[in-house]
Amino acid sequence: MKKARPIELLAPARNLECGIEAVNHGADAVYIGAPKFGARAAAGNSLQDIAALVQYAHCYNVRVYVALNTILRDDELAETEHLIHQLYRIGVDALIVQDMGITRLSLPPIPLHASTQADNRTPQKVTFLAKAGFRQVVLARELTLQEIADIHQATPDTRLEVFVHGALCVSYSGQCYVSEACFGRSANRGECAQFCRLAFNMTDADGRVMAAGKHLLSLRDLNRSDSLEQLLDAGAASLKIEGRLKETSYVKNVTAYYRQRLDAILRRRPEYVRASSGSCRYTFTPQPEKSFSRGFTPYFLHGRTPDIASPDSPKSLGEFMGTLKEHRGSYITVAGLKSFHNGDGLCFMDEQGKLQGFRVNRVEGNRLYAAGPMPRIRQRTPLYRNHDQEFERLLSRPSAERRIALSWHLAETPRGFALTATDEDDNRVTLAFDCEKQTARTPQNDHVVSQLSKLGNTPFEVTTVSSPLNGRRQPAVEIAFATPRFLPASQLADWRRKVIERLLSARRMTHRRELSSWPATTHPYPQEELTYLGNVMNSHAEEFYRLHGVKRLAPAYEARHVEGVPLMFCKHCLRYSMGWCPRQGREASPYREPYVLQTSDGRRFRLEFDCRNCQMKLYKEEP
Repeated sequence: MKKARPIELLAPARNLECGIEAVNHGADAVYIGAPKFGARAAAGNSLQDIAALVQYAHCYNVRVYVALNTILRDDELAETEHLIHQLYRIGVDALIVQDMGITRLSLPPIPLHASTQADNRTPQKVTFLAKAGFRQVVLARELTLQEIADIHQATPDTRLEVFVHGALCVSYSGQCYVSEACFGRSANRGECAQFCRLAFNMTDADGRVMAAGKHLLSLRDLNRSDSLEQLLDAGAASLKIEGRLKETSYVKNVTAYYRQRLDAILRRRPEYVRASSGSCRYTFTPQPEKSFSRGFTPYFLHGRTPDIASPDSPKSLGEFMGTLKEHRGSYITVAGLKSFHNGDGLCFMDEQGKLQGFRVNRVEGNRLYAAGPMPRIRQRTPLYRNHDQEFERLLSRPSAERRIALSWHLAETPRGFALTATDEDDNRVTLAFDCEKQTARTPQNDHVVSQLSKLGNTPFEVTTVSSPLNGRRQPAVEIAFATPRFLPASQLADWRRKVIERLLSARRMTHRRELSSWPATTHPYPQEELTYLGNVMNSHAEEFYRLHGVKRLAPAYEARHVEGVPLMFCKHCLRYSMGWCPRQGREASPYREPYVLQTSDGRRFRLEFDCRNCQMKLYKEEP
């Protein structure tokens, strides 16, 4: 019989609080930034906080991955090596890395995952990384279901990590250099300046304006919740939520939403199983449209579609609430079915195509009064809620609890009693207690069950447990007395506390931590030449590629700027989105190429359309 494949829901953590809530709301794994060298420089965390997250997560068999995915200078290698040993000692389960130079360090036996920054989009690249020792590979977001399936077929024993939700970069990850070129802030060093969210004027070769003040490179946010089962069948083993800069409420809401969607699939598909322990209960109904989003897209998962870009604004739109019915003095009325709350934040596009917003002070049915002057809004203008006051209030409180199934067995011994706790993962702890036996005058079973079920703030709940080893069902509380015995509530509480403490220790000790070694490999890299696109910034990385057959190797763009090269490689195509894609058999553009994007400060960027590879490239024009 084929073994069931564990499926991991991977959630982001900006900090310790976010990480704990990701666990509480259903994550099977959490990824968090290291103190330094993570691709989100603003999301670093102390070793103490990471250690606390590891302790909390491992109780639920939730894994903790640390992002260490910038490219490194030679003078940073020794510090990185020391940091990796520290992360290993505090129990981190794996590191997410981009720089191949890390594999040449003196590493502890900690698994490495290949970051999406390593540009993982072909079977050849993923096969190479698997042979080099990477246990998990984060695929490029631009891949289709078929392309994911092709990679899985080529590397069936390598866990494939696929993004399912969150913000999208317009360029292939790890292949964007425009922030470094324009602002000296390298995306590959964790300092992206968010160039793709800027407003541009787009002109043709004759200077004619094709678009004015539009956010032409700003994409909608990813949402693949309707395609999770297809992703599993294509070979995805880890479903990743983007958001290491997001607030706790976002992590709570989105993690819970995907937990519920994924659990519904796992109940129907026994060939897939959950990768961690416990079950979650929520005090709210998860709704991703209530958290930050620029509108949603499945991106290229099902091929090229027109719902990718968010050109009007890079800000959060939120959920559609209805349209303006009437504007009268200090209030408006809205035609829609959803209810509003005092304190809601609403937004709309004005007559110039700019996003505007206002706060609701008072609600009377579908009549809304603004906190301050009511902005001018045209009739039938769509209204969106990008801040739901009531929903945020729910999420500001404890909003989930995660419980591990546990059963009790209480039996007599020659000198007293023995209490055994067995959890859903077949961890078992038995403690014997010497005490005088007292015969009870009345049945005591209900009393014993009541006391043993009081698990308070522990992560356990008393319920029937099925052994994962033999499938045998263990009653919630089994009392094996020859005659009824009287046991004081205080004594049962003391025994319960001691057994639970031992069981928690046992769970942390038996956490399934993978180990990995890094032998020097020499299998050939898919290319014999690496340009600046290889992101090679240190001597260890250079050594790695030369050992694997790369003969010609250029330094990273961050080490030496190269003139006249593409600074972005985008699958998103403006020619397609404007209806002029020759591969789609559409009408020819009335504008003469090359097209140029210009920022408000006068910077100009030429677009090149590589139809053979179905890509749009961006070049900086020098003044």
